[in-house]
Amino acid sequence: MVIYAYCIMPSHIHLIFNDQNSNPGKIIKEFKTYSSKLLQSLIAENPQESRKEWMLWMMERAGKMNSNVKNRQFWQQHIKPIELWSNKVTSQKLDYIHNNPVEAGFVEEAHRWKYTSAKNYAGEVGQVSVEIL
Repeated sequence: MVIYAYCIMPSHIHLIFNDQNSNPGKIIKEFKTYSSKLLQSLIAENPQESRKEWMLWMMERAGKMNSNVKNRQFWQQHIKPIELWSNKVTSQKLDYIHNNPVEAGFVEEAHRWKYTSAKNYAGEVGQVSVEIL
């Protein structure tokens, strides 16, 4: 899989990726399963997380409302994949992803957000290796 862009926000994540060998829906499902288990265990095992009990309770409550979930639900069920069919659409989505933390008021410049490929596109080193479009 090749990652071209990402932005991790407090409540959601954006990705531009390509994998010639797999179904995008399958990749997203595997990512959500893996990250959900990992993040839930990190929350549960962190004695210094003051919101731990509340977060676990919220995930348990969400899980009980969804018959597809056995225990806790970390991610929402819906996803919004968009096929990037032209350079214009790709450029629009890339700008949208990178400017998400700016629009949310977290930073004044996109590359200042810690969890974004905007850093890579600005010539800096980001948290994840990306291939520049």
